[in-house]
Amino acid sequence: MEHEPARVLLIEDNPGDADLVRLRLVESKSEVHVNCVPRLADALACLDAETPSLVLLDLNLPDSHGAETFRRVMQKAPNVPVVILSGQDDEALALKAVHLGVQDYLVKGEITSKQLERAIRYAVERQGLLRALDITRKQQLEFKNQFLSHVSHELRTPLTCIHQYVTLLLDGLAGPMAPGQTDHLKTVLKSVNQLHAMIRDLLEATRADSGKLRIEPRCIDIGELIQQAVAMIRPTAAEKHVGLEVGVDQTIPLVYADPDRTLEVLINLIDNGIKFTPPDGWVIVKASMVETDPTAVYLSVCDSGRGIPPESLPQVFERLYQDPNAVDGNRTGLGLGLYIAKEIVTLHGGRMWVASQPGSGSTFSFTLPLYSMAKLLAPVITYQGRLRDSIVLVRVELTPLSKSLRGSWKETCQRCLERLRRCIYVDKDLVLPRMGTSGPVETLFVVASTDMERVGIMMTASATKSERCLS
Repeated sequence: MEHEPARVLLIEDNPGDADLVRLRLVESKSEVHVNCVPRLADALACLDAETPSLVLLDLNLPDSHGAETFRRVMQKAPNVPVVILSGQDDEALALKAVHLGVQDYLVKGEITSKQLERAIRYAVERQGLLRALDITRKQQLEFKNQFLSHVSHELRTPLTCIHQYVTLLLDGLAGPMAPGQTDHLKTVLKSVNQLHAMIRDLLEATRADSGKLRIEPRCIDIGELIQQAVAMIRPTAAEKHVGLEVGVDQTIPLVYADPDRTLEVLINLIDNGIKFTPPDGWVIVKASMVETDPTAVYLSVCDSGRGIPPESLPQVFERLYQDPNAVDGNRTGLGLGLYIAKEIVTLHGGRMWVASQPGSGSTFSFTLPLYSMAKLLAPVITYQGRLRDSIVLVRVELTPLSKSLRGSWKETCQRCLERLRRCIYVDKDLVLPRMGTSGPVETLFVVASTDMERVGIMMTASATKSERCLS
């Protein structure tokens, strides 16, 4: 079997320099096929059509200059090795290029045939090794995630059994108990609940690592959600004698977020604030708008606790990080709460950060997007800057056909929603976010950029699949 020549994409606008590169390749007797283009736009089009073995790139082109040139090439073809050809011996630019993933940096006037041949060969070999390492790393990560997920699920069964029998004893259903025995069982129950929380966090972190963490955004009133989170955790604050206050801007519009996941983030941050705040301290939950960013709501949880040392600030959102100074019984988890919280916020398109001074408390802040019907509908109802020829709004009502559903009504509605999304064209149709429920009926709306005939076919398929979930 004959060895296939390497395919090199040469991006060079100077004909003399392009000829010099070809000459050096001929002198080195390298088996390469060279395709030369003078502009970045032409190169990007070539990368769309065919994946070369290597890219030789001049940084200064008619339509692109400097670092932005190789950044765009590597964004278009991340698995293709790139060697820079530059007219300047710029060490700083060379280092920057290497840090961004470029394999080598050659100065045009100093290129020899052997140097060019070696640079091409080494670049291709290094890129192949990097890809192999990346595949191995992903396989190891997948194996680890499967193992952790399996172990976590297996641990849940005996824990649930322990929890049920302990609560049965505490409720007196198995007969009277002495006060001392009750206290011991309460300690057991507390430990079981703590272990349950650890397993839940471990499963969530595993989903986040493998990209399986999901959110279901909908229109929510962020003020109501904050009040719900505070009400749920207020007993914990009262038990520790920590004040818990709320400050919400009442002019905040509806927010586009997953209510359950957002509640999870808020409870985690508030609980952490209480945990690291001494008695008679305070925790404040705030929500407001910022003039410089009118598309998002800014939420923060401030506390008057001991604060975080400057050297620990970059690490607080890392997986399994725990405060090394927490020797007062506060280390009750696996160090996954903030990691999961930040992953959830990132999935919403927001960001999370922390500001703190030792002895002066901490402020954890994050953003969530505001609900914008225009932003959601624009890709569906328009095409190439114009309104589509026909648009249909379909109303879908989900009602249980029997009282014996598999799982909860919420889970059933979620399954129906997922099946409904499989019946539409992703780039032409849209299932609008749920606005809320009214009793046992769940109402959904579909915006379809089509005519009534095709909508009828789509809805018949949707109804058939949904009935299987509801029956």
